[in-house]
Amino acid sequence: MKKLKKFIKAILLILKQPSLLNKILDDDDINKQQVIAKFNLPEGLKTIDIIDLLPNFNETVEPFCSLDGGSTPIDLALLKGLAQQKNDCKYFEIGTWRGESVANVASAAKECVTLNLPDEEMLKMGLDKNYVELHRYYSKALKNVTHLQGNSLSFDFKTFYQKFDLIFIDGDHHYESVKSDTENAFKLLKDKNSIIVWHDYGNNPNDIRWDVLKGMLEGTTEENRKYLYRVSNTLCAIYTTLPIKSFYPANFQTPNKYFSLAIKSH
Repeated sequence: MKKLKKFIKAILLILKQPSLLNKILDDDDINKQQVIAKFNLPEGLKTIDIIDLLPNFNETVEPFCSLDGGSTPIDLALLKGLAQQKNDCKYFEIGTWRGESVANVASAAKECVTLNLPDEEMLKMGLDKNYVELHRYYSKALKNVTHLQGNSLSFDFKTFYQKFDLIFIDGDHHYESVKSDTENAFKLLKDKNSIIVWHDYGNNPNDIRWDVLKGMLEGTTEENRKYLYRVSNTLCAIYTTLPIKSFYPANFQTPNKYFSLAIKSH
């Protein structure tokens, strides 16, 4: 009887405040159980070592402001390193924010294109004006970067199909958006050697954001899911057809590498 009363109370709360339903549907445990039931991935994606992916890993990350909502230095170095591997790399990014990621990649790529919500739409959503104005802060003056404004859920990507070597998905991290962005990203790939990177696969290099993983899996065809991995030491996941060993790391694993960081302010 007590459980029934709680259930009725919950239904009444949702009827009064429908937005609570979204919170329930976004619950990480629910997303995790759905991923396990449909894809049999109780531990998420297998991991590939960043050094196996980038054997000569030696990148300078600049700019890096170490403020809220940004990528880690290793995330940015990963993107730049992947761009370095491609001749005349063409890069597409969903989710620009301050432009740190695209500014780093732009130093190694021939052409970069970014897509972000229109400033006007963000202001209508009630977002802080300072937050909106900070978008593209580091990238707006770069000559090889084209800034597009649009909602990735409704944007027409057809002009950009089959043109890009490297795609970075760092927009809205809720399931529906990740699924849609993933589906579109695969249409942008130039060839079988092209790569997709998703940011915020985890909140740290060890945990999993199950809503993001569910969106990735749902947006990827069955034949391509075997090429999805987590990248060690980063917050990122990746699609790559490179023949590369993968594994499930042990909890509290012993470090097998360390990185040198030279920090200098400008």
